[in-house]
Amino acid sequence: MDSKQNLLVIIGPTAVGKTRLSIDLAKRYNGEIISGDSMQIYRGMDIGTAKITEDEMEGIPHHLINIKEPNENFSVAEFQLLVRAKIGEIAERGKLPIIVGGTGLYIQSVIYDYQFSDVPGDESLRLQLEERVKEIGNEELFKELMEVDPGSAAQIHPNNVRRVIRALEIFKLTGKTMQEFQSKQQPDLLYNTALVGLTMERENLYERINLRVDLMLKAGLLAEVKGLYDQGLRDCQSIQAIGYKEIYEYLDGKVTFEEAVANLKQNSRRYAKRQLTWFRNKMEVQWFDMTDVNHFSKKITKISHCVEGKLQVKSNT
Repeated sequence: MDSKQNLLVIIGPTAVGKTRLSIDLAKRYNGEIISGDSMQIYRGMDIGTAKITEDEMEGIPHHLINIKEPNENFSVAEFQLLVRAKIGEIAERGKLPIIVGGTGLYIQSVIYDYQFSDVPGDESLRLQLEERVKEIGNEELFKELMEVDPGSAAQIHPNNVRRVIRALEIFKLTGKTMQEFQSKQQPDLLYNTALVGLTMERENLYERINLRVDLMLKAGLLAEVKGLYDQGLRDCQSIQAIGYKEIYEYLDGKVTFEEAVANLKQNSRRYAKRQLTWFRNKMEVQWFDMTDVNHFSKKITKISHCVEGKLQVKSNT
């Protein structure tokens, strides 16, 4: 028997059905859920991040949701520290820790023995890059990263300025890309991990994403974003999230509301594509196609067999 702590991880693109599956598996295996989403940590950003509601939780404890104010920063290293501590706490209670989310780098940082402090920061260089963003804008700085480190650029959203700057900082300080450092580390899995990935035919997934955006708007997304906008929140990590940046452009008068909604849907679809690419290239995932949602119970049975085989656990249902 593996002496490592059991851990179930459920990953996949936005709108693929991770939440529904996670609740079912948490009930089956006496689990508690840790959010693996880099934006659901922010309070007051519920609709745009598709945050699980109290009713949807069905009594299952959830962790790392609503732990930061929207004006606060949050790093991969901090996420790594918090989640590893939570895994230990949940296991001590005799429960199965379940990480659920779509932020690939964050989840990867937890389950593999990655070190994020190999390259020290350079404050003066970072300040220069921050000033450069103000001069040329997010897109132009992102283009600079694409030229010197296309691998990292493929995994970073152009509006995630903090990570763009960090990748450029590493390259400018060392002449090596972020991936070159990671590849040398040859990380091991820290936990006895069942890594379940959900996928879906692209056309179906894109339809679900478009529908989700429509439902978010009906649920009050515009009012939620306007609340942050009226607080004067700008140039902070939280507002870079898809669903917030696009509405900000509308509130700034840069685009019409219809254009903002179209941009939001397009950016969400592109993000889903990037998520799938990341997971397929970076992790050893057992994939399950969720295209036919009418046969959800059959999918659950297959996934349960995978989990039980990997973790040597028994269903209590």
